[in-house]
Amino acid sequence: MHIFIVGSGAWGTAMAVAAAHPACGHHVTLWARDAAQAQAIEAQRCNVRYLPEVQLPAGVQVASGPLEAALSTAGADVVVVGTPMAALRSTLTILGDADITAPVAWLCKGFEAPAPGQAVGLMAHEVAAQVAPGLRCGALSGPSFALEVARAQPTCLVAASVHAQVREALQAAFHSPALRVYANADIVGVEVGGAVKNVMAIAAGLCDGLHLGLNARAALLTRGLAEITRLGVALGARAETFMGLSGMGDLLLTATGDLSRNRKVGLLLAEGLTLDAAVQSLGHVAEGVYSARTVVQRAQALGVEMPIATAVVQLLAGELDPRAALEQLMGRDPKDETA
Repeated sequence: MHIFIVGSGAWGTAMAVAAAHPACGHHVTLWARDAAQAQAIEAQRCNVRYLPEVQLPAGVQVASGPLEAALSTAGADVVVVGTPMAALRSTLTILGDADITAPVAWLCKGFEAPAPGQAVGLMAHEVAAQVAPGLRCGALSGPSFALEVARAQPTCLVAASVHAQVREALQAAFHSPALRVYANADIVGVEVGGAVKNVMAIAAGLCDGLHLGLNARAALLTRGLAEITRLGVALGARAETFMGLSGMGDLLLTATGDLSRNRKVGLLLAEGLTLDAAVQSLGHVAEGVYSARTVVQRAQALGVEMPIATAVVQLLAGELDPRAALEQLMGRDPKDETA
């Protein structure tokens, strides 16, 4: 297969490495927006900025220049969008205008910030329906760090789409002895799990940074998963999706793993850093910072209660300090666990 990946960040690069690994053996075009970066990656056969310790397999070709032109000459069997959520709309618009017939999938996890005059922000599949309704598309998600995928460490992902052809194409492109790809038609559930776990990971980092203990972390993750499930079901997802890889699995990884950027934000806030200082120290995008408010707005519009996510929004906005956020959550009235 020929796989075209838009975006040469950590995730785009990692998936290029995985697809071109001898176990898969596909030909990959990794497209970089910046021509100088593309030249450097091609010359060094390494993405020094994002994955400095990983070498590109021979099957990866790095390209730049106008995306429309690159797509028209690529003849790709699968197109993967490896941009942050903020760039998804513009990228999908280009793909839609280019009349791409190959299956398309995105790697980003989050909710888009509301556009002017728009009450709530959208999930990735809703953005696609707006700007490129003719695309057959979906999401590639699940509990995974880019570095471990690039190293060919055992990982499981979820190919989510309402189109069986998209799910099957993603499995054919990336399934290997090190990377197991499951199919799921519940794209709403997969996207909600992937987006909201980033917000919960900030809370988990805060919990660990304040040295609240393992009991507190377990309670936070359990109640966080309940919030994720409530929002997902209200948006039309299947409840069982949140007990799978893109729900509980992704939450556990992102909230506890040392490679988690969102967890790191919580840890740094607990140390007393400002949000700006915490984000600047990462060098990468922490999607939870940008999507937390949109998640809560979407929940409020549906009448869904999300106290942990709300506390994270207040913390990020400077309305609460870490200790006050904790006191607010622990001071809530008793209730039935399943309510």
